[in-house]
Amino acid sequence: MNYKLFGTQTGLPASELILGGSQLGDRRGYGTASPEALQILSAYANAGGNVIDLSDLYQFGEAEEIIGKFTEHNRHNFILCTKYTLSSQPNPSVVTTGNHRKAMRQAVESSLKRLKTDYIDLYMPHFDDGNTPLEEIARGLEDLVKAGKILYTGLANFPAWKAAAIATSVPLTAIQYEYNLVQRTAEREIKPMAEHFGLAEMGYSPLAGGLLTVKYRQGSSGRLKQSSTDSYQEDGRTKSILDELELIAQELTSTPGQIALAWVLRKGIFPIIGARTLAHLETSLKVIDIRMTTSQIERLDAISTVTLGYPHDLLVTVQKK
Repeated sequence: MNYKLFGTQTGLPASELILGGSQLGDRRGYGTASPEALQILSAYANAGGNVIDLSDLYQFGEAEEIIGKFTEHNRHNFILCTKYTLSSQPNPSVVTTGNHRKAMRQAVESSLKRLKTDYIDLYMPHFDDGNTPLEEIARGLEDLVKAGKILYTGLANFPAWKAAAIATSVPLTAIQYEYNLVQRTAEREIKPMAEHFGLAEMGYSPLAGGLLTVKYRQGSSGRLKQSSTDSYQEDGRTKSILDELELIAQELTSTPGQIALAWVLRKGIFPIIGARTLAHLETSLKVIDIRMTTSQIERLDAISTVTLGYPHDLLVTVQKK
């Protein structure tokens, strides 16, 4: 595993692949039972991985409990990121959800207990709730840092202008957003904002819910296709992307999913890899050894590009004059 600084605002060395914890546990009726989840964690750690991404929402808190059990005796070796907003409870009280201080305080204390630790490395709201004032979020996170309960702060699924407003108020370390070959709209505002502030960029769903593995073409089910009877359709852009992934995979004796993941890595992003089975993790880890050529990256760039829209398209024209 290679390591790089976690953004330009820290000296923290983080593994280039982040392990996502949404499938760790099966309290929601799906996911990975604790014994295999612990095997996945061991394989990730043995490969040199040191960043685990969580949320109190994942498996109603069971994912954090599994991580707490796994890291109980070697906590210092891992960078734990967890998130709050929607609560770990199946039917939460209205006052325990959202990003306000009360929900934040309740959530961080509960996460600390489940993780069996006295501090969280990176803590962030999971979603913009649309209600809590940005100043309240900023000061709440700042107070948690001062109290020693968290070391670094971040945001997930926030509009760029709100993230920028918070970043000018308190030191932010990271931002988390969806990014893959079929979802590149973060390039319009979120990604440039993150680069401006030197934030570590954590990209979730790098395989677009399994779409980029081309398994749905082969009739498999998954997050985007829940059963064998669900219809599967591709628009023209998606078809072009999957066709190109299959071609490049043949050229590099790899799989389309590994190529899609390698492409995200080349964009300066920390991909968050999900693994429901040990085999899934082992397949993803092989991406470390894939060496794509500049031409192959450019081919994928060209067929997956998104329009930036106003004012970016106008400014490109003006700036060329």
